Amino acid sequence: MTRRSLAAWLFLAPALALLAVFSFWPVAFGSWLAFTDYSLIRPTHWVGLDNFRTIFDNEMFVTGLKNSLLFLLIVPCVQVGALGLAVLVNNRLPGIRWFRAAFYVPVVTTVSVVGIMWGFMFHEQGALNYVLLAMHLVGAPVGWLSNDTLALFSIMFVTLWRGLGWYMVMYLAALQAVPADMQEAAILDGATRWQRFWKITVPMLRPTIMVCTILSVLAALKAYQEVDVLTQGGPMNSTFTGLYYAYDQGLKHLKLPRALAASFVVSLCCVGIAVLCLRYIKPRSKV
Repeated sequence: MTRRSLAAWLFLAPALALLAVFSFWPVAFGSWLAFTDYSLIRPTHWVGLDNFRTIFDNEMFVTGLKNSLLFLLIVPCVQVGALGLAVLVNNRLPGIRWFRAAFYVPVVTTVSVVGIMWGFMFHEQGALNYVLLAMHLVGAPVGWLSNDTLALFSIMFVTLWRGLGWYMVMYLAALQAVPADMQEAAILDGATRWQRFWKITVPMLRPTIMVCTILSVLAALKAYQEVDVLTQGGPMNSTFTGLYYAYDQGLKHLKLPRALAASFVVSLCCVGIAVLCLRYIKPRSKV
């Protein structure tokens, strides 16, 4: 090991130590406990796949896992929306900084505040129904969070709204790193705005697109906070997600083996879909 690489590892050592203690070890230990009958008051015994059979026989977990996968529908929406916003705010216009800040405010707003705000918006007597009724688009107030068909999609919309600003900033940074001379050369060659975007900008953004897609996929599969704040899994358990089921079983009902098994399954889904994203969205190597 050279002196330069040794210095690099020394700089990385504190962060790696923190990750090992607070991330790697808890994940490994929790994964092992998913195959046991772990209890706070009894000796722990290995039970193999019993916990997994139990949760997959539970309709609530199956519904939660389906809802977690259904959450993936917001991934293309948030990525296309964020990229569109980034292109829009990547212009030198008066007040454009305020416009960027306005879209980033939801990112730095706590989930509890977001939940209270959207809870008022989605209430049957709230602002959203008031506007729809005033415009005669609906004949009666809509139960956005009380209807078991609409509740999950309402939460998905809140998640989409919160995520746009974060990915917009990432795409904006990538757009500003695109060499201006490539755009100027394409203009001289007679390329249209759409051709420049599709043939130059998008290929240059592929690494950012890959990272943002993976992050948004993981965030969608791990959806929990918005559910907890807005519906607590209701109505009729229609907004349960895989991770919220783990929380419900582990912290509310103290059925820790089920919670750990559910978390393990959600983690496997995250890893599997992230691998697919890496395979199909990875940047093309230069020849």
